[in-house]
Amino acid sequence: MTNFLFSLLFIIIIFFPPSLGARTYNVVSFGAKPDGRTVSTAPFLKAWASACNSAAPSSIYVPKGRFLLKGIMFKGPCKNQITFRIDGTLVAPSDYRGLGDSDSWILFSKVNKVSVVGGTLDAQGASYWACKKSGKNCPIGAPSMTFNWANNIVINGLTSINSRQTHLVINGCKKVLVQNVKAIAPDQSPNTDGIHVQTSTDVTITSSTLQTGDDCVSIGAGTYNLFMTNLKCGPGHGVSIGSLGKEFNEDGVQNITLKDSIFTGSDNGIRIKTWARPSKGFVRNILFDNIIMNNAKNPIVIDQNYCPDNKGCPRQSSGVQISKVTYRNIRGTSATPEGVNFDCSVTNPCKEIKLQNIKLLYKNKAAMSSCKNVRGSANAMLMPRSCL
Repeated sequence: MTNFLFSLLFIIIIFFPPSLGARTYNVVSFGAKPDGRTVSTAPFLKAWASACNSAAPSSIYVPKGRFLLKGIMFKGPCKNQITFRIDGTLVAPSDYRGLGDSDSWILFSKVNKVSVVGGTLDAQGASYWACKKSGKNCPIGAPSMTFNWANNIVINGLTSINSRQTHLVINGCKKVLVQNVKAIAPDQSPNTDGIHVQTSTDVTITSSTLQTGDDCVSIGAGTYNLFMTNLKCGPGHGVSIGSLGKEFNEDGVQNITLKDSIFTGSDNGIRIKTWARPSKGFVRNILFDNIIMNNAKNPIVIDQNYCPDNKGCPRQSSGVQISKVTYRNIRGTSATPEGVNFDCSVTNPCKEIKLQNIKLLYKNKAAMSSCKNVRGSANAMLMPRSCL
């Protein structure tokens, strides 16, 4: 996986070489107002159209200030590479109805060789969370920034706060680098995942801080070759593969690595979650390495009996096959007595699960472990004692 990271960085350098004479389009020159009150959606689209049609590499520049944007789509393909340089803050309408039924606030669709550098996204999600909590008929809820069917993407130094739903979505993409990103929302804000990856290949997430009300990183079906390192997670629900297997014909998840990361006060640590229903899905070739848990509630979890409200899956078992998962050099403290919980499918037991050098404490004593329908091996220092 390390070789993959270096290869990806090399590819990005090739795709994004320094460009002498590159054209810069300042959104203010197209009429955008940095006052946080004037809707600047149309000027941003005009700047994008100019950059997208440029035969030479180009930049869109967002200066300091607060720029109010409603739902906006930056659509490709474009003629050359584009860099979005943001020194200011992009602001969503404060009223939860301000984005209508849009399924994304800021959307990049079918673009290639686009980088987003710096800046802040403020989705002002408080009114939307209040709507959800009240049980009213609320809009679907828009992620703050989404990349759909995009290739060779760099997201560097972006801060996203108070998202209405997920902060950053990577969907149907190839070759994506996410680095030095911050995603911040209150720990009780609903469905505010930090980063969601699905149906994508060759994605790297590195050196990022994810403090959210849901998963720090959620990994959906069809994700291959995802490398994550140097993440700070918590509060939130940890790093989750899944939930998977809700649909019968669902793509698998393969070649996922998380290493050199810290979880602090998260509701889960590293988790694999699948629905208790038939599926052709799979999870395989997963590595969790050199992870520190600081008072994480459920540090190591596999849950193959996920069935919210017992609807759609009573008395069934998961068809998702989980295999070749390695947990290595994981240490720290658990906020619950059970540090390791493998609750696998009775019809498709977890296979080739490996535990190596695990040390998890609960109240200064060894945490406990629980295993159901799991096959594997354990070696070196193990605390809690292995149940494999």
